[in-house]
Amino acid sequence: MIPRRTLLLAALIAAPAAWARPQPIGLDIRAIERRRLMPQAEALITAEPRTIAAIPAPRSPAGPRDYYSEGDYWWPDAANPGGPYVRRDGRSNPDKFDGHRDALIAFGRTVPALAALWDLTSEARFADAAMRHLHAWFVDSKTRMNPNLDHAQAIIGANTGRAIGVIDTLQIVEVARAATLFGKKNAPGYAAIRAGVDSWFAEYLSWLTTSPFGTEERDETNNHGTCWLLQAASFAALIGRDDILADARARLQTIIVPTQIAADGRQPLELARTKPFAYSLFNLDVLAASAWLLGGRELIGWQTADGRSIAGAIAWMAPYIADKAAWPLPPDIEYWDGFPVRQPSLLFGGLAQERGDWLAIWRRLDPDPVIGEVVRNFPVRQPLLWI
Repeated sequence: MIPRRTLLLAALIAAPAAWARPQPIGLDIRAIERRRLMPQAEALITAEPRTIAAIPAPRSPAGPRDYYSEGDYWWPDAANPGGPYVRRDGRSNPDKFDGHRDALIAFGRTVPALAALWDLTSEARFADAAMRHLHAWFVDSKTRMNPNLDHAQAIIGANTGRAIGVIDTLQIVEVARAATLFGKKNAPGYAAIRAGVDSWFAEYLSWLTTSPFGTEERDETNNHGTCWLLQAASFAALIGRDDILADARARLQTIIVPTQIAADGRQPLELARTKPFAYSLFNLDVLAASAWLLGGRELIGWQTADGRSIAGAIAWMAPYIADKAAWPLPPDIEYWDGFPVRQPSLLFGGLAQERGDWLAIWRRLDPDPVIGEVVRNFPVRQPLLWI
């Protein structure tokens, strides 16, 4: 009798696409997601589109359709009242303007969930609801967001926007994945808005890859550079920019993995922060999602000459995700109790490395956190859009 593993390997060799997107025996992701998402269906369908055009930003220097946000860790300077704000790393200022970012996060949660529900059920009502949001954000000239982030993460008294604000549009990576699904499977109503959606992402991707803020963010060495990479790859995949996808894969292998992951799997740049647990989880999720999108199993397990890999980084973090009490560093100064959640790095890594223990941890964690800061740092929420 031919061993079952040999048959599986032969089938994967004969079908490379299956190798990139394995579905292990015993993990029925569609059934898992159906149980999770169906109770949310009515709330998702009835949610009305609300773009940044409906949310005044009093300190913004730009127009109503220009995205604006303020830096998280910047506070009034007690020694210089009325002067530029000063940084307190890891401590979020509750008085910063969050209106546009909150709307973007809501959009980034709603459309991907509707896409997953449509994929699960083939019910047109879910696609119809998603089209309303996509039209409002990307097509309607009165409500669409202008495709740039010139005024994101501003520091009051110092500037009206910064390159690191590019991280804010990480929240629409899964919107691009949803649009990709709608296009591939001819979702009802998508043909009517597809040109507008593609045009918006093409314009934003051009800004992301050529503007001073975009290129500066690309070259950041920590999670900001990783988040730029996942955005560029996701948006390029939607509109068929194979050149950008090739560059993203090369950047992942030649720059990001070698500089962000230590040989033992640690992420030193994230561990140096005042919230090392959450930052390590966040960056690892984005690393794993980027690798999965750009090369699946191969890139998750790929190693540098000295043994650095995303799989190694997952292996280093997994024990602390399973048991946070074992974490060897001081607890995060904010939101320590909010993490971990259902970290997608465990799913992508478990599939790629055939690690049932990682998949078991993933299954038992919370897939739908409600704390705002936790939601914001958990942008890969719908596995059906990736698997």
